[in-house]
Amino acid sequence: MESHSATTPVDLSELIGSQKKRSWLGWMAWILGSAALAYAAYFIWTKTHEPAAPPPLYVTEPLARGDIGLTITATGNLEPTNEVTIGSVLSGTTDEVYVDTNDRVKKDQPLAKITIRRLDQDTDSSRAAVNSAKAKVKQVEATLKENEATLARLQELHKLSGGRTPSKADMVTANAAVARAQADLASAKAAVEQSEAELRANESDQQNAILRSPIEGIVLTRSLEPGQTVAASFTAPELFVIAENLEHMKLKVAVAEADIGRVAKGQKASFTVDAWPDRSYNATVTKVAFGSAVTDNVVTYEVELEVANTDLSLRPGMTATADVNVAESQGVLVVSNAALRFSPESSSGSPKGGEAKKSFVQSLIPRPTRRSSGSGGPGSSKNEETVAKKVPGQARIWILKDGRPQPLTVKTGLTDGRHTEITGEGVVEDLAVITRANAVTP
Repeated sequence: MESHSATTPVDLSELIGSQKKRSWLGWMAWILGSAALAYAAYFIWTKTHEPAAPPPLYVTEPLARGDIGLTITATGNLEPTNEVTIGSVLSGTTDEVYVDTNDRVKKDQPLAKITIRRLDQDTDSSRAAVNSAKAKVKQVEATLKENEATLARLQELHKLSGGRTPSKADMVTANAAVARAQADLASAKAAVEQSEAELRANESDQQNAILRSPIEGIVLTRSLEPGQTVAASFTAPELFVIAENLEHMKLKVAVAEADIGRVAKGQKASFTVDAWPDRSYNATVTKVAFGSAVTDNVVTYEVELEVANTDLSLRPGMTATADVNVAESQGVLVVSNAALRFSPESSSGSPKGGEAKKSFVQSLIPRPTRRSSGSGGPGSSKNEETVAKKVPGQARIWILKDGRPQPLTVKTGLTDGRHTEITGEGVVEDLAVITRANAVTP
């Protein structure tokens, strides 16, 4: 016998309550879904019906003829054309110093005097030795003449006697006396030369004890004071530095290895110094070194420039920044570098209006992966533009045609960082070239 469980009032109320709850949740889901679809439809409608943004305002600049040059910048220091360092080859005590820094001196003008002990006594002793040696020469010369006269008499007597007298021994003795006198004379003359050499050395030391300027110029440095001891060893100490003529100076700059190939003798240059920042000086390249210098793994070459300094405003050691004109073009068409950098894509900003409509709608539609277009494909013009921009010596400028920017490929020449020389088909004077685009607020 089957038994059937009866439904109680509690179970029935729970069943009815759960059905009402599921119905209420369904209605809420339907309402939220409808609201989301309505919002999406409104958003799409507003985007697709947004008014198109006005085109940007293009700023143009006419092409003009002018001069343009390529310069190389380098730094260095000013130096005198001829600088002489004066030292002492003798050791002693400084007696007097006759000049100071910035003094003008003439050639052979005394600068200082060094006192050397016993130098005067040694000089007097050498002079006396010379006189004594010369007297000895005269004495030996007299003895030689006497011996030669004796030998002559004996030879005459030997001839007249038919060889019987004087004896052979007497003749040998007379000849030996003459030979000894001749040797003594040679020795005496050598002693004279030795004494004279010692005298000249002492007199030279006396002259070197007075330091003199070898050139006419200006005293740059002085490292000597009265009473100071000078010690000369293997190298002479540096006591004075004299510049020959500061009205003509030289500037030595270090040029990088990447630029040295453009620098040549005779090129013009200009430079400035920190002492006169608002003033520019002219210079000319006189020497380009073949030897290199390496500093912190950077290879540079020394370039020497000739500088006129008639007003003496430049001084040795000043740091200068030079611009060497390595190339120049005159009367050529030049364009602002802003025109070479301009591109309509980079200046148009974010898409609006119709472009926004297209981009937004396309973003909602899945699309297959786009394959790169080959020659003649839809993307060939863009690829050609990219290639054209990468060709050395070529660039692209934009001109206005019917109110729209149109590209124009040109050949580039010299540039100074602000303007560039350009040539090519369609490049004429007064041609309006776009330099930038300003957005227009609707």
